Amino acid sequence: MSSAARYAIYYVPAAERALYRFGAAAIGYDAYHGADCPYLDGVDVAAWPVLVREPRVYGFHATMKPPMRLKDGFNEDDLIGAFASFAAQQAPVAAGRLVVREIGSFIALVPEAPCEPLNKLAGDCVRAFDRFRAAMTEQELSRRLTPGLSDRHIEHLYRWGYPYVFDDFRFHMTLTGSLPVQKRTSALKFLCAKFDQMPDAATLDVDRLVVSRQPDSGAPFQVLHAAPLSGAR
Repeated sequence: MSSAARYAIYYVPAAERALYRFGAAAIGYDAYHGADCPYLDGVDVAAWPVLVREPRVYGFHATMKPPMRLKDGFNEDDLIGAFASFAAQQAPVAAGRLVVREIGSFIALVPEAPCEPLNKLAGDCVRAFDRFRAAMTEQELSRRLTPGLSDRHIEHLYRWGYPYVFDDFRFHMTLTGSLPVQKRTSALKFLCAKFDQMPDAATLDVDRLVVSRQPDSGAPFQVLHAAPLSGAR
């Protein structure tokens, strides 16, 4: 197994769910099949791929444990085994309604109201799988040490490999890359209209998690293993 491979714990809706169909079509990539898929009807097929180039790499998802390389001494089967045990102990989370919103310079689906059980699940994922995480390379560290990080963000980065965890976590499912204002306003209007046409997609039930794998730098992530959250509510 290549040491360049990265793994992440994501929430990815089941492939047959309306939410997944919307998100995959928004970015034009199906992470279950590791292949391109048709965009949402009405997109400018000449311009839209540039707007979604960044989220396409990761697939439609919400991050629970950010991408990591495996520490020496662990392999893919070790991670999947621990993941299956973890998922079996977690209760599903009914997180209410999703809405399309701007987050800084990009657009994402976010819960309409805060959901503490969802935040706790993400925090538990960060802690549970950190023992598998290889130390960051200098290149990885410099890429994540972006301007504007607070002291707490930087502490999280060094301790957990990612700045936006625990109190700084915000559940979101990214739909575009970073966009200038004019393009972001236009994309937001388009995505809101399309999402409103799919009312079945708006309810967020986090009833499963996946392990997603990126075989090497720049390659798209693909769902490797999915498991239901089967613990008692």
